[in-house]
Amino acid sequence: MSDYTAEDVRNLALVGHAGAGKTTLVEALLAATGVINIPGHIAKGTTVCDFDPLEKELQHSLDAAITSFTIGGKHVNLIDTPGYPDFLGRSLSVLPAVETAALVINARFGIEPITLRMMKAADNRHLCRFIIVNQIDAEGVDLAEVTQQIRETFGPECLPLNLPAEGGKRVIDCFFQPAQVATDFSSVEEVHAQIIDQVVELDETLMELYLEQGQELKPEQLHNAFESALREAHLIPICYVSALTGAGISELLEIIARLMPNPAEGNPPPFLKGEGAELEPVRVVPDPKLHALAHVFKVINDPYRGKIGIFRIHQGRITPTSQLFIGNARKPFKVNHLYRVHGNDLIEVEEGVPGDILAVTRVDDIHFDAVLHDSHDEDHYHLRSIECPLPLFGLAVKTTKRGDEQKLAEALAKLSSEDPCFHVEHNASANETVIRGLGDAHLKVILRRLSEQFRVEVETHPPSIPYRETIMTKAEGHHRHKKQTGGAGQFGEVFLRVEPLPRGGGFEFVDAVVGGAIPGNFMPSIEKGIRQVLEEGAIAGYPMQDIRVTVYDGKHHPVDSKDIAFMTAGRKAFIDAVLKAQPVILEPIVKIRIHAQEGAMGDLAGDLSSRRGRISGSESKGHGRILIEGEVPLAELRDYDARLKSLTGGEGTYSIELSRYEPVPAQIQKQLIDAYQRAED
Repeated sequence: MSDYTAEDVRNLALVGHAGAGKTTLVEALLAATGVINIPGHIAKGTTVCDFDPLEKELQHSLDAAITSFTIGGKHVNLIDTPGYPDFLGRSLSVLPAVETAALVINARFGIEPITLRMMKAADNRHLCRFIIVNQIDAEGVDLAEVTQQIRETFGPECLPLNLPAEGGKRVIDCFFQPAQVATDFSSVEEVHAQIIDQVVELDETLMELYLEQGQELKPEQLHNAFESALREAHLIPICYVSALTGAGISELLEIIARLMPNPAEGNPPPFLKGEGAELEPVRVVPDPKLHALAHVFKVINDPYRGKIGIFRIHQGRITPTSQLFIGNARKPFKVNHLYRVHGNDLIEVEEGVPGDILAVTRVDDIHFDAVLHDSHDEDHYHLRSIECPLPLFGLAVKTTKRGDEQKLAEALAKLSSEDPCFHVEHNASANETVIRGLGDAHLKVILRRLSEQFRVEVETHPPSIPYRETIMTKAEGHHRHKKQTGGAGQFGEVFLRVEPLPRGGGFEFVDAVVGGAIPGNFMPSIEKGIRQVLEEGAIAGYPMQDIRVTVYDGKHHPVDSKDIAFMTAGRKAFIDAVLKAQPVILEPIVKIRIHAQEGAMGDLAGDLSSRRGRISGSESKGHGRILIEGEVPLAELRDYDARLKSLTGGEGTYSIELSRYEPVPAQIQKQLIDAYQRAED
């Protein structure tokens, strides 16, 4: 039996920009609760969460890491996440495992881009949130200004629960046992009143006691209203710490144990049941007596321990005797061994209760985002997927040693199974394997792992740009496929029309045939032929999108009509229609964010303009730094990394995300079509 219940569990993800001090904060919390004897150091490579050799070398987190501790009878699962834009997918992927996202902000730099992204993502998941201002004792920080920036950016519902004092050397509680002590800004009395006012707004009974009767409310009386305020984002607490000196750590631990929600107090997980258009919300409750239900949010391919699936239990109990189904699989796997995760260590346990974050090993079929359950009643259950940025940075790779192609394919499959923002594509027209990630650093780490972990050496070169093809107008197409070879022949005739869909509309196939002109059993073959063209392209070899195809007439032969005949007729009728429908090539337009020194603004703006880009805005970030935002075609960024380093003396960084697809200029379209036709010839 577990020595705690679901009501005792707290699940937190520490999120925020690189350099905020998340990993150091984890060390301070683990040391304060007796899990480790002394805090580890990033520079020495001795931290619990940055255990990977590459993390130790680079001295920053590359992946999410899980640990836990106990405080005041509460079991706290803590997830440390990376803060660089290139590893954003690893941070986003853990949000379904927690009730609370704790945004860590560096007091010296204030709110940075990844902090904004993670706050928005946590809001989209309806997670409870609180903000930890770290490094409060750093020289020259203005904590009143930082707090004001937080409230202006995230809203007036952001309110301190405690206050720094003595220049950040101490932190004073303003909620549990407020004492009138001098603080670095504001006052204990003012902050205490703000918190109480904010919390009682959601409870009429408490409001009456507080306002009309003038009764002083105890924290225990406020607990339920406090949890409501967290769930509804009516309150986002702020607390202050110095992870290096330990200031505020004991106050933070008390907040986590007494105020952060347990699995029943947080917003319910967004589970869905069904497939496709029949998806509907389903209620899942953290009751240990119900069927077991868990969600896999992280997968690790370990050379010694096999595939490790790390999951959050949302309902029921899981033990080493449990038999679990993966998704809709008909055959279960036996758990055998159940583990708690502590950095790189797996600690065997005998039971998992709702809210627990645990792991199983050597289960080959387990995969990221899988739902585990012990009853077919939960078949077709899904957890609403996270919204990950599209990986646009690409490299074409090929092995340096002949015969390693299969080894490369297997290694890439394992790496992509671990990372929702790392994709592998095979470009048939260019005959190249392309790896895509969120940035240059992301792909460099992948290449290092290919070499060091999987012993595969590769050569790289810039990949083909992921152009797409579509149409601009409606048109009709027709093809009759007739083949006679002495025996049974082939016959199929198809009439169809095509029309453009809005950008992002994908593909729609409509069967509008009446009167049996084409028997229904041949429609899948027609669609298959059309999908071949969608994959291969009609004018320049790029995949097609945003098209609706309606098959409205045709003919068949009782003897000679076959699947192959209608597949061919559908394919050629579709090409016929596309060529009449003003086909165009679309190129990806990306949003670009450039961080550089202010003096480089003019050069950067001019360079972006020369790349068919435009600047949409800029913002001073202090310390002589500036953020430039704009849009530019992805095709124009082939050499941008080197150019940016040249223009900024190596100090500039940038990130991109897909904005939309737009038609390429006519001259570029002609060049792409001509190049494709020459290659075909």
